[in-house]
Amino acid sequence: MAGIYIHIPFCKKLCSYCDFYHIISHSDNKQYIDALNREAFMRRDYLGNQTVSTIYIGGGTPSVLEPPEIKSILDNITRNFGVDENPEVTIELNPDDVNDDFLDGLKKTIVNRISIGIQSWRDKDLKFMNRRHTASAAAIALDKIFDAGYENVTIDLIYGIPGMFAADWSSNLDISFSYNIKHLSAYHLTIEPGTMLGKMKEKGALSEIDENESASQFQLLIDKARAAGFIHYEISNFGLPGFLSIHNSNYWKQVSYLGLGPSAHSFNGYSRQWNVRDVKKYIKAVDSGCLDFDIEELDKKTRFNEYIMTSLRTMWGISLDYVEEAFDKEGYDYIKNLSGKFIDYGLMKQEKNTLVLTNQGKMISDNIISELMLPVDK
Repeated sequence: MAGIYIHIPFCKKLCSYCDFYHIISHSDNKQYIDALNREAFMRRDYLGNQTVSTIYIGGGTPSVLEPPEIKSILDNITRNFGVDENPEVTIELNPDDVNDDFLDGLKKTIVNRISIGIQSWRDKDLKFMNRRHTASAAAIALDKIFDAGYENVTIDLIYGIPGMFAADWSSNLDISFSYNIKHLSAYHLTIEPGTMLGKMKEKGALSEIDENESASQFQLLIDKARAAGFIHYEISNFGLPGFLSIHNSNYWKQVSYLGLGPSAHSFNGYSRQWNVRDVKKYIKAVDSGCLDFDIEELDKKTRFNEYIMTSLRTMWGISLDYVEEAFDKEGYDYIKNLSGKFIDYGLMKQEKNTLVLTNQGKMISDNIISELMLPVDK
């Protein structure tokens, strides 16, 4: 099985925290959609004979497109690739774009999973993040999505926001779980260089929240999700049984995927490539029949590090059997020896022949993962 990611870089408003490639949207999307469809045709052999089991339309803000435009993109995918009879097809929506006409049009496509960017149920937080919707608009949008008959609905939330405390975060979670959502992605706010918040931080006008407060909010997330019956299957992702994101899980399981659009990444197991991060250059390259991308061939050490980085974030963890099979006894001994101290500290545990993080370990997962990866100069 394989996946396809389709990047829609257009946004009506730039969020203060976002460092994904995006530009302010315009009304005429035809040239871009034509380029996307041509790229799909040009790269129809990238996945070989693998069946496409998941399609994910992300951004940016895919919901700035009209439903007929979304349908043309998906129809083109099914023409050029061997798509599973019942694929998981996700689209990201902004609450402000959700209305009855949009949903009626979307029902005419193969989209069967909705990811809606709520981010917070507090208008104060939404204003801070420069979101274009309000909490009330988010509530209306969710109701409309459910009324339209969509069952597989996931929402995005952000915690660790300056000015947000544990009680505020707890309320956000309670409101979220009061809806019939099947999945939740919750991310700690990261202040990236070059973003609006990053520039504020550089000027000393903004500070990240206290580590203890961050840990408290993360623990609240784990506890409330578990109480609601959700499985914590990846550091930032929770789903009800049967509703874990197949597309994102495949990323972490290192399944092959094709990325279409500017800045989109592709992976085939042995190399990774990414398209030029510029819409105009992307369209020009596609029009010329010669794609503009960078490529990295993944040597054994890099593949080892990527496996550690992706697998340890999940409930499936590091399979010692797989490590020995794919990376020989040297790789097995390396990870087995280094993991010992984290097990002793209660940050990791071994279940049969698999290494997984404890809840305490998940709080400092980046540090643990970096220590387990092979040094660059080795």
